[in-house]
Amino acid sequence: MLHILKSSGPVMTDLEIQTLCMESYGSRSARRYQVLPNGKLSSVADASEAWHFRSLHHIFMSIFLPQGYPESVSTDYLAYQFWDTIQAFASSITGTLATQAVLKGVGVGDETSTVAAATVTWILKDGTGMLGRIAFAWSKGSKLDCDAKQWRLFADVLNDVAIFMEIVAPAFPACFTLIICTSGFFKCIVGVAGGATRAALTMHQARRDNMADVSAKDGSQETLVNLAGLLFSLFLIPIVVDNLLLTYAFYALFTIFHLYANYQAVRAVCMETLNRARLHLVLQHYLKWEEVPTPAVINPQEPLLLGFRQQLKITFGAPLHTVTSSVADFQKALEGNSSNYLIFFKQPTGVISILLHRQADSVDVIKAYTHALLLEALLYQDMETCALERRSLLSLQHQLRKESSKEDPRIHSKIHQFLDRIFPKFLAGLTAAGWVTDRNLLGPEEWRMEWLSAEKKML
Repeated sequence: MLHILKSSGPVMTDLEIQTLCMESYGSRSARRYQVLPNGKLSSVADASEAWHFRSLHHIFMSIFLPQGYPESVSTDYLAYQFWDTIQAFASSITGTLATQAVLKGVGVGDETSTVAAATVTWILKDGTGMLGRIAFAWSKGSKLDCDAKQWRLFADVLNDVAIFMEIVAPAFPACFTLIICTSGFFKCIVGVAGGATRAALTMHQARRDNMADVSAKDGSQETLVNLAGLLFSLFLIPIVVDNLLLTYAFYALFTIFHLYANYQAVRAVCMETLNRARLHLVLQHYLKWEEVPTPAVINPQEPLLLGFRQQLKITFGAPLHTVTSSVADFQKALEGNSSNYLIFFKQPTGVISILLHRQADSVDVIKAYTHALLLEALLYQDMETCALERRSLLSLQHQLRKESSKEDPRIHSKIHQFLDRIFPKFLAGLTAAGWVTDRNLLGPEEWRMEWLSAEKKML
C-alpha cells in the first residue's frame, strides 16, 4: 500500500517521499521510484548502480558477457571462460609460430621457389583437411555430445600436435608436403571436434534459452583474445624469425600454458546431464552409500581422457539380429521384464547388449544403462562394502557368478525385479541431487523395436 505524507511547509523533507517500487538489472540494484508530494513519480538511481552503468566495467560486461549475467548462465561459466581465455591466447601465439614456419617452408623469401609449387602445396594441405573433416564427422559425430569434455581436451591436444608438425616441417624439406598435409588433416579434425563440443558446452551454460547470446559473446571474447595474441605476435616474430631454438622454446612454453589451461577449463565444467562415465560413478556411490551424489561431487571425478573403459563391453541400442538368433534367448530376456528395454548378457565374452523399445523415453534409457552397470558391479565389485540392500546384492552376486553352470537360470529375472524395486528411489534421488533426467547423454544407437510383454502374451 502506498502512503503519501503531506508537507507541513514549503520545505520538503525525506519523510515526505515514499518509495513506490524498485527495479534492478539482473542481480545489480538499479533504481527506486518515489512518489513526490505533487503526485509525480521520481526516479532515484542507487549510487552503486549509477557508477556501474557509467563505468567501463559495465560497458565491458555488456559487450563480452551474456545479457543477464550471472543469472543467465551456469555457475561454472566464469571459471570455464577464464581458463578458456588463457588457452586461446596461448594457442594464438603458437599458431603464429606455425604460420611463420609454413610460409617459410612453402618458399616465402626464397628466390628459387615458385608460386605454382607453393600453391600446389597449399591446395594439397586444404584438400587433405577437407577429407579429414568429412571422415571424422562421419565416424565420431554422434559421440561428441556424450563426452564433450573429453573431446574438447582431445581437440586441443591434437591442435598442439598439428602446430608442432608445422613448426618442424621446414627442417625436413623432402617430407614437407606430407607433414603439412598431415597437419592440415589433424587441424580439420580439431575444427570439427572443437566446434561441436563448444556447441554442447554452450547449451549447458545457457540457462534462459539464450544459447545464441552465450555463443555470440563467446565469439566476442575469442576475437578479443586473438587480437591480443596478434599484437603480442607483432613483437614476438622479429625476435624468433631467424632463431629456430628460440622458436621451439616459445612453442614449448606456450603449449604448456595451453594444455594446463585447457585441463582446468574442462575440469571446471559441471554437467548435470548423465553420460556413461558420470552414471557409472553415480551408481557406484549409490550402491556404497545409499545416497545419490550431486553433479558437483561427480564431475571432478569424471575421467577426461578419451577411451573410458569398463570391464564389460556394453552395446547400447543394438539390433536384435546382432544379438541372438534363438527364440529361447529372446523369451528368456522377456522373462520378468516389464521395462521398455531388453538386456542380453553373454558372460563368456563379457558383452552386454541392450535393445530399446520404440516407446522408451529418457528415463527408460537411464534405467537400461543402470541395469548394465549393475550387472558389471555384481560381477566385479565387492558387495560387502555396499549399504544398499547388502544381503540382496550378495545373493544376486553369488547366483550371477554361478549362472554359467546353470544352477539358477532365473537370475536375470531376479535382477530385473531388484532393479524395479530400487530404481524409483534412485530416480527420485537423481532429481533431488540436481541431475537432469528428462534428457541424457548416454548415446544409444538408433535401433528401436516392439515386442509383447509376457503379461500380454498370456491373455
